[in-house]
Amino acid sequence: MHLAACFPGVDGTAVRAGPGAGPQAGFSSFSSFERLARTAERGMFDFLLLAEGLWPHENLGRVHDLDVVGQPEPITVLDALAAVTERIGLAATADAAFNEPYELARGFATLDYLSDGRTAWHVVTSSRASIGENFRRGDFLDPAERYPRAAEFLDAAWELWDSWMPDGVTRPFAYRGQHFDIAGEFGVPRSPQGHPVVIQAGDSEQGREFAASSADVVLTRHGSPEAGRAFYTDVKGRLAKYGRAPGDLKIMPGVTFVLGDTAAEAREKAAGIRRQQVSPEHAILAAEQVWGTDLSSYDPDGPLPDFDPVPEPALAQGRVRAADPVKVAEQWRALSRTRGLSIRQTVAEVSGRDSFVGTPRSVADALEMFVREGAADGFVLVPHLVPRLAPGGLDEFVDRVVPLLQERGAFRTQYAGVTLRSHLGLGEPVWPG
Repeated sequence: MHLAACFPGVDGTAVRAGPGAGPQAGFSSFSSFERLARTAERGMFDFLLLAEGLWPHENLGRVHDLDVVGQPEPITVLDALAAVTERIGLAATADAAFNEPYELARGFATLDYLSDGRTAWHVVTSSRASIGENFRRGDFLDPAERYPRAAEFLDAAWELWDSWMPDGVTRPFAYRGQHFDIAGEFGVPRSPQGHPVVIQAGDSEQGREFAASSADVVLTRHGSPEAGRAFYTDVKGRLAKYGRAPGDLKIMPGVTFVLGDTAAEAREKAAGIRRQQVSPEHAILAAEQVWGTDLSSYDPDGPLPDFDPVPEPALAQGRVRAADPVKVAEQWRALSRTRGLSIRQTVAEVSGRDSFVGTPRSVADALEMFVREGAADGFVLVPHLVPRLAPGGLDEFVDRVVPLLQERGAFRTQYAGVTLRSHLGLGEPVWPG
């Protein structure tokens, strides 16, 4: 199987309590990134993924207390990590809605050189209005335009990367589409991987098609084995029409994990973590995303709103909202009435990230089962704790679960190559004709 790690602390995944937990403000320090990268490399993981923070996680000016604030630019951090690691892949999230192809293509090509071919680009397309206000284009990207722009962006980047020939001579590039009209000469020779690995996330119809046509790795939500197999079969089944084989795309759900010496201990730890993750501020924000109106006057430890969600949200355009707010509100109220739950308790019940919870052996069994039964090619682990110099949330997995997977031949005992493409078992991109 393939394993990767995502730096924790975005969207309420990290908690303050526990050994090794650093402060949430400012992503702690470079030692946090270095510690997690070295731990992931010690565990023979394929790559480390850093999220991109183009705006503070806030709601009506209130910063989420469990989210990391002031996220640094991820390619810069990975440039530094390239100097203190040898094999682990280095993946940066970069938004195709607000960046420009030349700028990002240059940054990723440079990182691929610095890392000897270990770079990946996690392509995202944001529609949040508050992000657009930070950029010249302003406003927000209509959801219908997100994937068309991302596809053009990626095509333009490939044109730039392929503009250098095998003999080291560059040729002029030109790309003209609906969203981009650029021409010139690219300043960075073809990098060790040819193209950085492309990572994409999205469970929608558009997202699945984009992954099948263009991605090397697709991040998805972890659910039941049945749901995993259905997603796996659907996306892999789309590859043939793009001239691709099933092995050309790796499907890796994002998951958390909680380990204990007994199943009961693991469940108790998981419940405690979840209670910490849903802060009062987070609970109100989650409810506002359903009801579409300001609920800051509500007590998070009190009952849910007794009115239906507003049809025209009073909150900013571009805010993520439930697909069917009325239906979701009805489900939340039914759960709250049945179990006597407050707003905060209800949010904790309905929004928990799926986890593997149990003893190291039971978690290893479950991970192996998902891969063996065709529900995933591997997993992206999101630890609960931000590591600094002391061990963090990933160390326990590397020390207690990885050896079990290695013993049964389900995971590598050493890296077979140098590039991230070799870790993932992907072919090298062909030179342009």
